[in-house]
Amino acid sequence: MSSLTGRRPKLIATDLDGTIVNHDGTISERTVTTFKRARDMGVEIFFVTGRPPRWMPEIKEAFGFGNAICGNGAMLYDLLGDKVLEEWLISVDDQLETIKRLRLAIPEISFAVESHNYFHREKAYIPRWDVGLDNVGVNVIEEIIQSPALKLLARCSAQNLSSDAMLDIAIPVLDGLVTVTHSNPHDSLLEISAINVSKGATLAKMAARLGIDAADCVTFGDNPNDFSMLAWSGRSYAMASGHPDGAIIAKNVAAPCEEDGVAKAIDALLDLPA
Repeated sequence: MSSLTGRRPKLIATDLDGTIVNHDGTISERTVTTFKRARDMGVEIFFVTGRPPRWMPEIKEAFGFGNAICGNGAMLYDLLGDKVLEEWLISVDDQLETIKRLRLAIPEISFAVESHNYFHREKAYIPRWDVGLDNVGVNVIEEIIQSPALKLLARCSAQNLSSDAMLDIAIPVLDGLVTVTHSNPHDSLLEISAINVSKGATLAKMAARLGIDAADCVTFGDNPNDFSMLAWSGRSYAMASGHPDGAIIAKNVAAPCEEDGVAKAIDALLDLPA
């Protein structure tokens, strides 16, 4: 670990849901105030999330600043201007091959596909968050896959396999084809991105463009889709309220989201010398 980690970070990157967005969807005033303090001290702020842009207006409203990486690293998004700046998408062929392999490995699986401006699902796929966006559904998702996608979603709607169990099956099956992860251990849902696309990989690209070393970055997250950036940055904090493996990956553990764990950690870091 670099000696620079005894100094104030130059870049702060945080997951949203379960990390700075409480489970009831609220963001505390303490959290907003702390991030504004960091911004005013010249620290680069990145909101790094599995969310698509259509779920970002509340973040823009709460903070009014910051950079955004959406879709688990698949998109660089202009939060304030509501513009997609860059995308790293899953090709049609890789989508179809992924679906073929997962249907064989987990027969009860169902799929949805999303980009920044659409969400399509199979009838068997019961959405939790995008209810209303696609009320009809298709029999098999292959019917409507015609363009590169931000993310494939794979669900066991009967909840007979946990996300962790699904991930254990999917990782060897999809090795070398796509990147597979999840963001909720209590659900039965996989999130799939293009090969070598992850929160950590895209954040590393953005930091390099800014001339900021990993040692000068601090990251916060609560679930496996955050682990790549927790492993990459010089300082990282897994949420005490998050996935139990987070504490193995991250360098530190932050207090739970509902106790403003991220804000408490950042305030301490901002008190360090520049």
